[in-house]
Amino acid sequence: MRTSTRRSRKLVVFAAVAALATGALAGCASDADDGSSNSDSGNGDGTGKTTLTIGTFGVFGYKQAGLYDEYMKLHPDITIKENVTTRTDVYWPKVLTRLQAGSGTDDVQAIEVGNITEAVQTQGDKFVDLGKDVDKSQWLDWKNAQATTKDGKLIGLGTDIGPMAVCYRKDLFERAGLETDRTKLAAQWKGDWAKYVDLGKEYMKKAPSGTKFVDSASSVYNAAVGGATERYYDKDGNVVWDRSPGVKKAWDAAMTVATSDMSAKLKQFDPTWDQGFANGTFATVACPAWMIGYIEQKTGDSGKGKWDVAAAPAASNWGGSFLGVPTAAKHQKEAVALAKWLTAPEQQAKVFAKQASFPSVPSAYPDLKPQAATTAYFANAPLTQIFSDAAKVIPAQPLGPKDKPIDTAISDIGILQVEQKGKSPAQGWDAAKNEIKDVLGQ
Repeated sequence: MRTSTRRSRKLVVFAAVAALATGALAGCASDADDGSSNSDSGNGDGTGKTTLTIGTFGVFGYKQAGLYDEYMKLHPDITIKENVTTRTDVYWPKVLTRLQAGSGTDDVQAIEVGNITEAVQTQGDKFVDLGKDVDKSQWLDWKNAQATTKDGKLIGLGTDIGPMAVCYRKDLFERAGLETDRTKLAAQWKGDWAKYVDLGKEYMKKAPSGTKFVDSASSVYNAAVGGATERYYDKDGNVVWDRSPGVKKAWDAAMTVATSDMSAKLKQFDPTWDQGFANGTFATVACPAWMIGYIEQKTGDSGKGKWDVAAAPAASNWGGSFLGVPTAAKHQKEAVALAKWLTAPEQQAKVFAKQASFPSVPSAYPDLKPQAATTAYFANAPLTQIFSDAAKVIPAQPLGPKDKPIDTAISDIGILQVEQKGKSPAQGWDAAKNEIKDVLGQ
Protein backbone atom coordinates (compact mmCIF):
# COMPACT_ATOMS: atom_id res chain seq x y z
CA MET A 1 0.00 0.00 0.00
CA ARG A 2 1.98 2.19 -0.97
CA THR A 3 3.78 4.55 -3.23
CA SER A 4 7.39 5.52 -2.70
CA THR A 5 6.01 7.84 -0.04
CA ARG A 6 4.48 4.90 1.75
CA ARG A 7 1.12 4.93 -0.01
CA SER A 8 0.39 1.64 1.59
CA ARG A 9 0.23 3.38 4.92
CA LYS A 10 -2.43 6.02 4.27
CA LEU A 11 -3.01 5.51 7.93
CA VAL A 12 -5.94 7.27 9.43
CA VAL A 13 -8.00 6.80 12.53
CA PHE A 14 -10.94 4.39 12.13
CA ALA A 15 -13.29 7.33 12.67
CA ALA A 16 -14.64 10.30 10.79
CA VAL A 17 -12.46 12.66 12.81
CA ALA A 18 -9.30 10.82 11.77
CA ALA A 19 -6.36 12.89 10.64
CA LEU A 20 -5.41 12.10 7.05
CA ALA A 21 -2.01 10.58 6.49
CA THR A 22 -0.48 12.14 3.37
CA GLY A 23 2.27 10.79 1.13
CA ALA A 24 2.70 6.22 1.20
CA LEU A 25 1.79 0.95 2.57
CA ALA A 26 2.27 2.05 3.16
CA GLY A 27 1.27 8.41 1.91
CA CYS A 28 1.90 9.48 5.47
CA ALA A 29 1.35 12.41 7.74
CA SER A 30 4.14 14.92 7.46
CA ASP A 31 6.11 15.94 10.51
CA ALA A 32 8.50 18.18 8.59
CA ASP A 33 8.41 19.88 5.23
CA ASP A 34 11.88 18.68 4.26
CA GLY A 35 10.99 15.03 4.74
CA SER A 36 12.46 14.37 8.16
CA SER A 37 12.23 15.33 11.78
CA ASN A 38 15.07 16.13 14.12
CA SER A 39 17.06 13.10 15.26
CA ASP A 40 18.54 12.03 18.55
CA SER A 41 22.00 10.66 19.19
CA GLY A 42 20.76 7.81 21.38
CA ASN A 43 23.48 8.40 23.98
CA GLY A 44 21.12 9.15 26.83
CA ASP A 45 19.23 12.19 27.99
CA GLY A 46 21.37 13.30 30.91
CA THR A 47 19.21 11.53 33.48
CA GLY A 48 21.15 8.27 33.55
CA LYS A 49 18.49 6.56 31.48
CA THR A 50 19.16 4.62 28.28
CA THR A 51 17.79 6.48 25.27
CA LEU A 52 16.49 4.20 22.53
CA THR A 53 15.92 5.72 19.12
CA ILE A 54 13.40 4.30 16.68
CA GLY A 55 13.55 5.39 13.05
CA THR A 56 10.20 5.41 11.24
CA PHE A 57 8.58 6.94 8.18
CA GLY A 58 5.14 8.46 8.06
CA VAL A 59 2.79 7.56 10.89
CA PHE A 60 3.25 4.18 12.56
CA GLY A 61 0.81 5.02 15.34
CA TYR A 62 3.02 4.07 18.27
CA LYS A 63 3.19 7.58 19.64
CA GLN A 64 -0.45 8.26 18.79
CA ALA A 65 -1.58 5.11 20.62
CA GLY A 66 0.47 6.02 23.67
CA LEU A 67 2.75 3.00 23.37
CA TYR A 68 6.01 4.83 23.94
CA ASP A 69 4.69 6.35 27.16
CA GLU A 70 3.38 2.96 28.24
CA TYR A 71 6.71 1.26 27.59
CA MET A 72 8.66 3.93 29.44
CA LYS A 73 6.33 3.56 32.41
CA LEU A 74 6.97 -0.19 32.39
CA HIS A 75 10.72 0.43 31.99
CA PRO A 76 11.67 3.54 34.01
CA ASP A 77 15.30 3.21 32.93
CA ILE A 78 14.37 3.70 29.25
CA THR A 79 13.68 6.85 27.25
CA ILE A 80 12.34 6.48 23.69
CA LYS A 81 12.96 9.00 20.93
CA GLU A 82 11.20 8.52 17.60
CA ASN A 83 12.98 9.93 14.55
CA VAL A 84 10.39 10.33 11.80
CA THR A 85 11.14 10.78 8.11
CA THR A 86 8.06 11.66 6.09
CA ARG A 87 8.97 10.01 2.81
CA THR A 88 10.33 6.51 2.32
CA ASP A 89 12.27 7.61 -0.76
CA VAL A 90 14.21 9.89 1.60
CA TYR A 91 14.23 7.54 4.58
CA TRP A 92 15.46 4.31 3.03
CA PRO A 93 18.54 5.62 1.14
CA LYS A 94 19.59 7.32 4.36
CA VAL A 95 19.24 4.05 6.26
CA LEU A 96 21.24 2.17 3.62
CA THR A 97 24.08 4.68 3.87
CA ARG A 98 24.24 4.31 7.65
CA LEU A 99 24.04 0.53 7.50
CA GLN A 100 26.98 0.45 5.11
CA ALA A 101 28.94 2.84 7.31
CA GLY A 102 28.22 0.70 10.37
CA SER A 103 27.21 3.72 12.40
CA GLY A 104 24.52 6.36 12.74
CA THR A 105 21.59 3.96 12.61
CA ASP A 106 18.69 4.14 15.01
CA ASP A 107 18.41 1.39 17.59
CA VAL A 108 15.23 0.20 15.88
CA GLN A 109 14.69 0.78 12.16
CA ALA A 110 11.36 0.46 10.39
CA ILE A 111 11.46 -1.22 6.97
CA GLU A 112 8.67 -0.78 4.40
CA VAL A 113 7.52 -3.90 2.51
CA GLY A 114 8.77 -2.37 -0.74
CA ASN A 115 12.28 -2.31 0.72
CA ILE A 116 12.29 -5.51 2.74
CA THR A 117 13.71 -7.72 -0.02
CA GLU A 118 16.60 -5.35 -0.61
CA ALA A 119 17.26 -5.42 3.12
CA VAL A 120 17.07 -9.22 3.20
CA GLN A 121 19.24 -9.79 0.14
CA THR A 122 21.86 -7.07 0.51
CA GLN A 123 21.79 -5.99 4.17
CA GLY A 124 20.97 -9.21 6.02
CA ASP A 125 24.28 -9.22 7.86
CA LYS A 126 23.63 -5.66 9.07
CA PHE A 127 20.56 -6.68 11.10
CA VAL A 128 20.12 -8.77 14.24
CA ASP A 129 18.47 -12.18 13.80
CA LEU A 130 15.24 -11.56 15.71
CA GLY A 131 14.02 -15.08 15.13
CA LYS A 132 16.10 -16.20 18.10
CA ASP A 133 14.20 -13.90 20.45
CA VAL A 134 10.56 -14.35 19.44
CA ASP A 135 7.95 -17.01 18.79
CA LYS A 136 7.82 -16.72 15.00
CA SER A 137 4.54 -18.61 14.85
CA GLN A 138 2.79 -15.46 16.15
CA TRP A 139 3.06 -13.87 12.70
CA LEU A 140 1.47 -14.87 9.43
CA ASP A 141 3.79 -17.26 7.60
CA TRP A 142 3.94 -15.13 4.47
CA LYS A 143 4.79 -12.06 6.54
CA ASN A 144 7.74 -13.84 8.16
CA ALA A 145 8.86 -15.15 4.77
CA GLN A 146 9.22 -11.61 3.46
CA ALA A 147 11.76 -10.76 6.17
CA THR A 148 13.73 -14.03 6.22
CA THR A 149 17.16 -14.40 4.61
CA LYS A 150 18.24 -17.47 2.65
CA ASP A 151 20.15 -18.73 5.68
CA GLY A 152 17.09 -18.41 7.90
CA LYS A 153 17.65 -15.09 9.68
CA LEU A 154 14.52 -13.11 10.54
CA ILE A 155 15.65 -9.49 10.19
CA GLY A 156 12.30 -7.81 10.77
CA LEU A 157 9.23 -8.30 12.96
CA GLY A 158 5.96 -7.68 11.15
CA THR A 159 3.92 -4.60 11.99
CA ASP A 160 0.87 -4.01 9.78
CA ILE A 161 -0.46 -5.59 6.59
CA GLY A 162 -2.98 -4.53 3.93
CA PRO A 163 -5.50 -7.34 3.34
CA MET A 164 -7.83 -6.51 0.47
CA ALA A 165 -11.61 -6.11 0.19
CA VAL A 166 -13.87 -4.20 -2.20
CA CYS A 167 -15.56 -1.05 -0.92
CA TYR A 168 -18.67 -0.11 -2.86
CA ARG A 169 -21.47 2.43 -2.86
CA LYS A 170 -24.57 0.32 -2.32
CA ASP A 171 -26.84 3.29 -3.15
CA LEU A 172 -25.26 3.58 -6.60
CA PHE A 173 -25.42 -0.19 -7.09
CA GLU A 174 -29.13 -0.13 -6.28
CA ARG A 175 -29.78 2.66 -8.78
CA ALA A 176 -27.86 0.70 -11.42
CA GLY A 177 -30.02 -2.36 -10.79
CA LEU A 178 -27.22 -4.47 -9.29
CA GLU A 179 -27.08 -6.69 -6.23
CA THR A 180 -26.36 -4.73 -3.05
CA ASP A 181 -25.97 -7.52 -0.49
CA ARG A 182 -22.27 -7.87 0.35
CA THR A 183 -22.33 -11.66 0.64
CA LYS A 184 -24.12 -12.17 -2.67
CA LEU A 185 -21.85 -9.66 -4.39
CA ALA A 186 -18.74 -11.41 -3.13
CA ALA A 187 -20.13 -14.68 -4.50
CA GLN A 188 -20.65 -13.10 -7.93
CA TRP A 189 -17.01 -12.10 -8.37
CA LYS A 190 -15.38 -14.77 -6.22
CA GLY A 191 -12.16 -16.24 -7.57
CA ASP A 192 -11.24 -13.76 -10.28
CA TRP A 193 -10.84 -10.00 -10.58
CA ALA A 194 -12.01 -10.37 -14.19
CA LYS A 195 -15.47 -11.18 -12.78
CA TYR A 196 -15.36 -7.92 -10.85
CA VAL A 197 -14.53 -6.12 -14.10
CA ASP A 198 -17.41 -7.91 -15.84
CA LEU A 199 -19.76 -6.56 -13.19
CA GLY A 200 -18.46 -3.13 -14.09
CA LYS A 201 -19.77 -3.59 -17.61
CA GLU A 202 -23.19 -4.37 -16.18
CA TYR A 203 -23.01 -1.32 -13.91
CA MET A 204 -22.30 1.00 -16.82
CA LYS A 205 -25.44 -0.10 -18.67
CA LYS A 206 -27.58 1.72 -16.10
CA ALA A 207 -24.98 3.80 -14.29
CA PRO A 208 -26.37 6.80 -12.40
CA SER A 209 -25.55 9.96 -14.28
CA GLY A 210 -22.00 11.20 -13.79
CA THR A 211 -20.73 8.00 -12.16
CA LYS A 212 -18.27 5.29 -13.13
CA PHE A 213 -17.82 1.77 -11.80
CA VAL A 214 -14.24 2.11 -10.55
CA ASP A 215 -11.82 4.88 -9.66
CA SER A 216 -8.94 3.75 -11.87
CA ALA A 217 -7.45 0.90 -13.85
CA SER A 218 -4.37 1.00 -11.62
CA SER A 219 -6.58 0.21 -8.64
CA VAL A 220 -7.70 -2.99 -10.34
CA TYR A 221 -4.14 -3.87 -11.34
CA ASN A 222 -2.71 -3.37 -7.84
CA ALA A 223 -5.45 -5.46 -6.26
CA ALA A 224 -5.10 -8.31 -8.73
CA VAL A 225 -1.30 -8.48 -8.81
CA GLY A 226 -1.19 -8.28 -5.00
CA GLY A 227 -2.73 -11.74 -4.87
CA ALA A 228 -0.58 -13.45 -7.48
CA THR A 229 1.68 -16.25 -6.32
CA GLU A 230 4.41 -14.75 -8.51
CA ARG A 231 4.69 -11.30 -10.00
CA TYR A 232 7.99 -9.49 -10.67
CA TYR A 233 10.50 -12.07 -9.38
CA ASP A 234 10.46 -15.85 -9.15
CA LYS A 235 11.45 -17.86 -6.08
CA ASP A 236 15.06 -18.02 -7.32
CA GLY A 237 15.33 -14.23 -7.52
CA ASN A 238 15.09 -13.97 -11.31
CA VAL A 239 13.28 -11.00 -12.84
CA VAL A 240 10.17 -12.41 -14.52
CA TRP A 241 7.77 -9.47 -14.62
CA ASP A 242 7.43 -9.56 -18.41
CA ARG A 243 6.47 -13.24 -18.48
CA SER A 244 4.69 -13.57 -15.16
CA PRO A 245 1.17 -15.06 -15.44
CA GLY A 246 0.15 -13.00 -12.42
CA VAL A 247 1.26 -9.74 -14.04
CA LYS A 248 -0.38 -10.65 -17.35
CA LYS A 249 -3.71 -11.46 -15.73
CA ALA A 250 -3.68 -8.26 -13.68
CA TRP A 251 -2.59 -6.22 -16.71
CA ASP A 252 -5.36 -7.68 -18.87
CA ALA A 253 -7.99 -6.84 -16.24
CA ALA A 254 -6.61 -3.31 -15.96
CA MET A 255 -6.60 -2.87 -19.73
CA THR A 256 -10.23 -3.93 -19.96
CA VAL A 257 -10.99 -1.14 -17.52
CA ALA A 258 -8.65 1.42 -19.09
CA THR A 259 -10.07 0.99 -22.60
CA SER A 260 -13.70 1.06 -21.49
CA ASP A 261 -16.07 3.66 -20.08
CA MET A 262 -16.13 2.17 -16.58
CA SER A 263 -13.17 4.06 -15.09
CA ALA A 264 -13.19 7.55 -13.60
CA LYS A 265 -9.57 7.69 -14.85
CA LEU A 266 -8.24 9.14 -11.60
CA LYS A 267 -4.72 8.78 -10.26
CA GLN A 268 -4.89 7.43 -6.75
CA PHE A 269 -3.87 9.80 -3.94
CA ASP A 270 -4.02 12.84 -6.20
CA PRO A 271 -6.40 15.64 -5.12
CA THR A 272 -8.79 14.72 -7.94
CA TRP A 273 -9.11 11.22 -6.45
CA ASP A 274 -10.06 12.73 -3.11
CA GLN A 275 -12.66 14.85 -4.88
CA GLY A 276 -14.01 11.73 -6.54
CA PHE A 277 -14.77 10.25 -3.13
CA ALA A 278 -16.42 13.45 -1.98
CA ASN A 279 -18.52 13.80 -5.14
CA GLY A 280 -19.49 10.12 -5.39
CA THR A 281 -18.15 9.80 -8.94
CA PHE A 282 -17.20 6.11 -8.71
CA ALA A 283 -19.05 3.17 -7.22
CA THR A 284 -16.21 0.85 -6.16
CA VAL A 285 -12.59 0.85 -5.12
CA ALA A 286 -10.16 -1.95 -4.32
CA CYS A 287 -9.92 -1.47 -0.60
CA PRO A 288 -7.10 -2.64 1.72
CA ALA A 289 -7.86 -2.32 5.41
CA TRP A 290 -6.02 0.97 5.83
CA MET A 291 -8.26 2.62 3.20
CA ILE A 292 -11.37 2.33 5.38
CA GLY A 293 -10.54 5.43 7.39
CA TYR A 294 -9.41 7.25 4.26
CA ILE A 295 -12.77 6.74 2.57
CA GLU A 296 -14.60 7.77 5.71
CA GLN A 297 -12.77 11.04 5.89
CA LYS A 298 -12.73 11.91 2.21
CA THR A 299 -16.37 11.08 1.56
CA GLY A 300 -17.55 12.73 4.75
CA ASP A 301 -21.01 12.78 6.26
CA SER A 302 -22.66 12.45 2.87
CA GLY A 303 -21.35 8.89 2.55
CA LYS A 304 -22.49 7.56 5.92
CA GLY A 305 -24.36 4.30 5.47
CA LYS A 306 -23.93 4.40 1.68
CA TRP A 307 -20.58 2.65 1.57
CA ASP A 308 -20.41 -1.08 2.19
CA VAL A 309 -17.58 -3.64 2.15
CA ALA A 310 -17.46 -7.06 0.51
CA ALA A 311 -14.80 -9.74 0.34
CA ALA A 312 -12.43 -9.31 -2.60
CA PRO A 313 -12.46 -11.73 -5.56
CA ALA A 314 -9.17 -13.21 -4.32
CA ALA A 315 -6.97 -12.74 -1.27
CA SER A 316 -4.51 -9.94 -1.85
CA ASN A 317 -2.18 -7.69 0.12
CA TRP A 318 -1.29 -4.05 -0.40
CA GLY A 319 1.10 -2.59 2.14
CA GLY A 320 2.85 -3.36 5.38
CA SER A 321 6.09 -2.84 7.28
CA PHE A 322 8.59 -4.36 9.73
CA LEU A 323 10.78 -3.37 12.66
CA GLY A 324 14.44 -4.40 12.55
CA VAL A 325 17.41 -3.89 14.85
CA PRO A 326 20.70 -3.01 13.13
CA THR A 327 23.83 -4.73 14.39
CA ALA A 328 25.24 -1.20 14.71
CA ALA A 329 22.55 -0.26 17.24
CA LYS A 330 24.11 1.33 20.31
CA HIS A 331 21.71 -0.46 22.63
CA GLN A 332 21.08 -3.71 20.81
CA LYS A 333 19.66 -5.77 23.66
CA GLU A 334 17.24 -3.07 24.75
CA ALA A 335 16.29 -2.38 21.11
CA VAL A 336 15.36 -6.02 20.54
CA ALA A 337 13.14 -5.94 23.61
CA LEU A 338 11.40 -2.78 22.39
CA ALA A 339 10.84 -4.14 18.86
CA LYS A 340 9.37 -7.35 20.31
CA TRP A 341 7.02 -5.42 22.58
CA LEU A 342 5.82 -2.98 19.90
CA THR A 343 4.97 -5.80 17.50
CA ALA A 344 3.34 -8.09 20.08
CA PRO A 345 -0.36 -8.89 19.54
CA GLU A 346 -1.53 -6.64 22.38
CA GLN A 347 0.28 -3.62 21.00
CA GLN A 348 -0.78 -4.28 17.40
CA ALA A 349 -4.38 -4.37 18.62
CA LYS A 350 -3.92 -1.01 20.35
CA VAL A 351 -2.53 0.56 17.18
CA PHE A 352 -5.48 -0.87 15.25
CA ALA A 353 -7.87 0.74 17.71
CA LYS A 354 -6.20 4.09 17.10
CA GLN A 355 -5.42 3.88 13.39
CA ALA A 356 -6.45 1.83 10.36
CA SER A 357 -3.42 -0.39 10.73
CA PHE A 358 -4.28 -4.08 10.41
CA PRO A 359 -2.13 -6.47 12.53
CA SER A 360 0.14 -9.13 11.07
CA VAL A 361 -0.42 -11.38 14.11
CA PRO A 362 -3.59 -13.51 13.80
CA SER A 363 -3.96 -13.96 17.56
CA ALA A 364 -4.94 -10.28 17.74
CA TYR A 365 -7.86 -10.67 15.34
CA PRO A 366 -10.58 -11.97 17.70
CA ASP A 367 -10.31 -8.87 19.87
CA LEU A 368 -10.12 -6.24 17.11
CA LYS A 369 -12.99 -3.79 17.23
CA PRO A 370 -13.44 -0.90 14.81
CA GLN A 371 -15.00 2.18 16.31
CA ALA A 372 -18.79 2.07 16.35
CA ALA A 373 -18.99 5.15 14.14
CA THR A 374 -16.87 3.47 11.48
CA THR A 375 -18.95 0.29 11.51
CA ALA A 376 -22.09 2.38 11.08
CA TYR A 377 -20.49 4.38 8.28
CA PHE A 378 -19.92 1.17 6.30
CA ALA A 379 -23.45 -0.16 6.68
CA ASN A 380 -22.51 -2.36 9.65
CA ALA A 381 -20.19 -4.49 7.52
CA PRO A 382 -18.21 -7.07 9.55
CA LEU A 383 -14.92 -5.31 8.83
CA THR A 384 -12.68 -7.31 11.13
CA GLN A 385 -14.00 -10.61 9.82
CA ILE A 386 -13.64 -9.62 6.16
CA PHE A 387 -10.07 -8.42 6.53
CA SER A 388 -8.89 -11.15 8.90
CA ASP A 389 -10.33 -13.88 6.65
CA ALA A 390 -8.39 -12.39 3.74
CA ALA A 391 -5.19 -11.99 5.75
CA LYS A 392 -5.04 -15.68 6.64
CA VAL A 393 -5.00 -16.87 3.01
CA ILE A 394 -2.85 -14.26 1.26
CA PRO A 395 -0.20 -16.12 -0.79
CA ALA A 396 3.50 -15.70 -0.03
CA GLN A 397 4.90 -13.79 -2.99
CA PRO A 398 8.58 -13.85 -3.93
CA LEU A 399 9.76 -10.25 -3.70
CA GLY A 400 12.81 -8.66 -5.28
CA PRO A 401 15.00 -5.61 -4.70
CA LYS A 402 13.36 -3.66 -7.53
CA ASP A 403 9.75 -4.61 -6.80
CA LYS A 404 8.74 -1.06 -5.96
CA PRO A 405 10.09 0.71 -9.09
CA ILE A 406 8.83 -2.09 -11.36
CA ASP A 407 5.37 -1.75 -9.86
CA THR A 408 5.48 2.02 -10.18
CA ALA A 409 6.53 1.79 -13.83
CA ILE A 410 3.58 -0.44 -14.67
CA SER A 411 0.98 1.46 -12.64
CA ASP A 412 2.06 5.07 -13.00
CA ILE A 413 3.52 4.93 -16.51
CA GLY A 414 2.17 1.98 -18.46
CA ILE A 415 -1.42 1.97 -17.27
CA LEU A 416 -1.75 5.76 -17.14
CA GLN A 417 -0.49 6.01 -20.74
CA VAL A 418 -3.51 3.97 -21.80
CA GLU A 419 -6.10 5.29 -19.39
CA GLN A 420 -5.35 9.00 -19.44
CA LYS A 421 -3.46 9.57 -22.70
CA GLY A 422 -5.34 7.29 -25.05
CA LYS A 423 -2.40 5.05 -25.91
CA SER A 424 -2.99 1.44 -26.91
CA PRO A 425 -2.36 -1.37 -24.41
CA ALA A 426 0.70 -2.36 -26.47
CA GLN A 427 2.06 1.19 -26.29
CA GLY A 428 1.41 1.32 -22.55
CA TRP A 429 3.24 -1.97 -22.06
CA ASP A 430 6.20 -0.72 -24.10
CA ALA A 431 6.34 2.49 -22.05
CA ALA A 432 6.46 0.48 -18.84
CA LYS A 433 9.02 -1.91 -20.33
CA ASN A 434 11.36 0.92 -21.31
CA GLU A 435 11.16 2.41 -17.82
CA ILE A 436 11.80 -0.96 -16.20
CA LYS A 437 14.86 -1.50 -18.41
CA ASP A 438 16.27 1.73 -17.00
CA VAL A 439 15.42 0.65 -13.47
CA LEU A 440 17.16 -2.68 -13.94
CA GLY A 441 20.11 -1.13 -15.78
CA GLN A 442 19.49 -3.16 -18.93
